[in-house]
Amino acid sequence: MSTVQTFAGSRAARRASRRPQVQHLITADEHSLADLELALATLPLCAVGRVFIEVPEASDVGIVAAPPRMTVTWLPRARRHSAPRATGEALTRAAIAWSDEMLCDDSGAGLRTEAILLGGWLSTADIAEHLTDAHAVPAAAIHAPSHYGLSLD
Repeated sequence: MSTVQTFAGSRAARRASRRPQVQHLITADEHSLADLELALATLPLCAVGRVFIEVPEASDVGIVAAPPRMTVTWLPRARRHSAPRATGEALTRAAIAWSDEMLCDDSGAGLRTEAILLGGWLSTADIAEHLTDAHAVPAAAIHAPSHYGLSLD
Protein backbone atom coordinates (compact mmCIF):
# COMPACT_ATOMS: atom_id res chain seq x y z
CA MET A 1 0.00 0.00 0.00
CA SER A 2 2.81 2.42 0.78
CA THR A 3 4.26 1.90 -2.72
CA VAL A 4 0.99 3.08 -4.26
CA GLN A 5 0.91 6.13 -2.00
CA THR A 6 4.52 6.99 -2.81
CA PHE A 7 3.89 6.61 -6.54
CA ALA A 8 0.75 8.72 -6.37
CA GLY A 9 2.57 11.30 -4.26
CA SER A 10 5.47 11.56 -6.70
CA ARG A 11 3.05 11.90 -9.62
CA ALA A 12 1.31 14.77 -7.83
CA ALA A 13 4.69 16.37 -7.12
CA ARG A 14 5.63 16.14 -10.82
CA ARG A 15 2.33 17.74 -11.84
CA ALA A 16 2.79 20.52 -9.29
CA SER A 17 6.31 21.20 -10.53
CA ARG A 18 4.96 21.71 -14.06
CA ARG A 19 2.35 24.25 -12.97
CA PRO A 20 3.24 27.84 -13.74
CA GLN A 21 4.58 29.87 -10.82
CA VAL A 22 3.96 33.25 -12.47
CA GLN A 23 1.18 34.58 -14.64
CA HIS A 24 1.94 37.57 -16.84
CA LEU A 25 -0.10 40.59 -17.82
CA ILE A 26 1.45 42.56 -20.64
CA THR A 27 -0.02 45.67 -22.25
CA ALA A 28 1.18 47.66 -25.24
CA ASP A 29 0.03 50.08 -27.90
CA GLU A 30 1.11 50.87 -31.44
CA HIS A 31 4.01 53.00 -30.13
CA SER A 32 5.53 50.23 -28.03
CA LEU A 33 5.46 47.23 -30.37
CA ALA A 34 9.28 46.94 -30.49
CA ASP A 35 9.43 46.97 -26.68
CA LEU A 36 6.61 44.41 -26.60
CA GLU A 37 8.47 42.03 -28.89
CA LEU A 38 11.59 42.37 -26.74
CA ALA A 39 9.59 41.68 -23.55
CA LEU A 40 7.92 38.63 -25.11
CA ALA A 41 11.27 37.30 -26.34
CA THR A 42 12.64 37.36 -22.79
CA LEU A 43 9.80 35.24 -21.37
CA PRO A 44 10.34 31.52 -20.90
CA LEU A 45 8.65 29.26 -23.44
CA CYS A 46 6.36 27.95 -20.69
CA ALA A 47 5.14 31.44 -19.67
CA VAL A 48 1.39 31.85 -19.16
CA GLY A 49 -0.76 34.96 -19.17
CA ARG A 50 -2.36 37.60 -21.29
CA VAL A 51 -1.14 40.24 -23.75
CA PHE A 52 -3.34 43.19 -24.70
CA ILE A 53 -2.32 45.42 -27.60
CA GLU A 54 -4.27 48.57 -28.47
CA VAL A 55 -4.00 49.89 -32.04
CA PRO A 56 -5.87 52.61 -33.96
CA GLU A 57 -7.66 50.44 -36.55
CA ALA A 58 -8.39 46.78 -37.20
CA SER A 59 -6.04 46.98 -40.18
CA ASP A 60 -3.18 47.59 -37.71
CA VAL A 61 -3.57 44.13 -36.16
CA GLY A 62 -0.55 41.96 -36.82
CA ILE A 63 1.27 38.93 -35.54
CA VAL A 64 3.56 38.90 -32.54
CA ALA A 65 5.67 35.96 -31.40
CA ALA A 66 4.47 35.02 -27.92
CA PRO A 67 4.96 31.86 -25.86
CA PRO A 68 2.28 29.28 -26.74
CA ARG A 69 0.46 29.63 -23.40
CA MET A 70 0.15 33.41 -23.68
CA THR A 71 -3.10 34.73 -25.15
CA VAL A 72 -2.70 37.79 -27.38
CA THR A 73 -5.68 40.13 -27.80
CA TRP A 74 -5.65 43.05 -30.22
CA LEU A 75 -7.84 46.02 -29.31
CA PRO A 76 -8.58 48.38 -32.23
CA ARG A 77 -9.71 51.87 -31.18
CA ALA A 78 -11.90 52.02 -34.28
CA ARG A 79 -15.12 54.00 -34.00
CA ARG A 80 -17.98 52.38 -32.15
CA HIS A 81 -21.44 53.88 -32.26
CA SER A 82 -19.93 56.82 -34.21
CA ALA A 83 -17.75 57.96 -31.30
CA PRO A 84 -14.00 57.30 -31.38
CA ARG A 85 -12.48 55.64 -28.34
CA ALA A 86 -9.95 57.64 -26.41
CA THR A 87 -6.37 56.42 -26.68
CA GLY A 88 -5.70 53.89 -23.92
CA GLU A 89 -9.36 53.38 -23.00
CA ALA A 90 -9.69 49.90 -24.53
CA LEU A 91 -6.33 48.84 -23.09
CA THR A 92 -7.22 50.02 -19.59
CA ARG A 93 -10.65 48.41 -19.64
CA ALA A 94 -9.32 45.08 -20.93
CA ALA A 95 -6.44 44.86 -18.43
CA ILE A 96 -8.64 45.82 -15.49
CA ALA A 97 -11.35 43.35 -16.53
CA TRP A 98 -8.72 40.60 -16.87
CA SER A 99 -7.29 41.36 -13.44
CA ASP A 100 -10.74 41.46 -11.84
CA GLU A 101 -11.50 38.03 -13.29
CA MET A 102 -8.14 36.34 -12.85
CA LEU A 103 -7.09 37.88 -9.52
CA CYS A 104 -10.48 38.01 -7.82
CA ASP A 105 -9.84 35.32 -5.19
CA ASP A 106 -7.24 32.93 -3.86
CA SER A 107 -7.89 30.27 -6.51
CA GLY A 108 -4.43 31.01 -7.90
CA ALA A 109 -2.76 30.51 -4.54
CA GLY A 110 0.98 30.31 -5.00
CA LEU A 111 0.73 31.90 -8.45
CA ARG A 112 2.43 35.31 -8.63
CA THR A 113 1.39 38.00 -11.08
CA GLU A 114 3.97 40.00 -13.03
CA ALA A 115 2.89 42.94 -15.17
CA ILE A 116 4.75 44.64 -18.00
CA LEU A 117 2.84 47.81 -18.91
CA LEU A 118 4.04 49.37 -22.16
CA GLY A 119 0.94 51.29 -23.30
CA GLY A 120 0.53 55.02 -22.93
CA TRP A 121 1.24 56.78 -19.64
CA LEU A 122 -2.40 57.26 -18.62
CA SER A 123 -3.46 53.66 -19.23
CA THR A 124 -0.29 52.38 -17.57
CA ALA A 125 -0.90 54.52 -14.48
CA ASP A 126 -4.56 53.43 -14.25
CA ILE A 127 -3.74 49.73 -14.65
CA ALA A 128 -0.85 49.87 -12.16
CA GLU A 129 -3.02 51.64 -9.61
CA HIS A 130 -5.78 49.04 -10.02
CA LEU A 131 -3.37 46.12 -9.69
CA THR A 132 -1.80 47.47 -6.52
CA ASP A 133 -4.97 48.82 -4.87
CA ALA A 134 -7.64 46.28 -5.82
CA HIS A 135 -5.52 43.13 -6.03
CA ALA A 136 -2.48 43.83 -3.83
CA VAL A 137 -0.02 43.08 -6.62
CA PRO A 138 3.35 44.20 -5.24
CA ALA A 139 4.71 47.33 -6.93
CA ALA A 140 7.97 45.46 -7.56
CA ALA A 141 6.04 43.05 -9.80
CA ILE A 142 4.84 45.85 -12.10
CA HIS A 143 7.24 47.06 -14.77
CA ALA A 144 6.70 50.21 -16.83
CA PRO A 145 8.98 52.45 -18.90
CA SER A 146 11.15 54.54 -16.57
CA HIS A 147 10.39 57.74 -18.49
CA TYR A 148 6.77 57.49 -17.27
CA GLY A 149 8.06 58.33 -13.80
CA LEU A 150 5.44 56.22 -12.07
CA SER A 151 5.91 55.82 -8.36
CA LEU A 152 4.48 52.38 -7.70
CA ASP A 153 5.65 52.17 -4.08
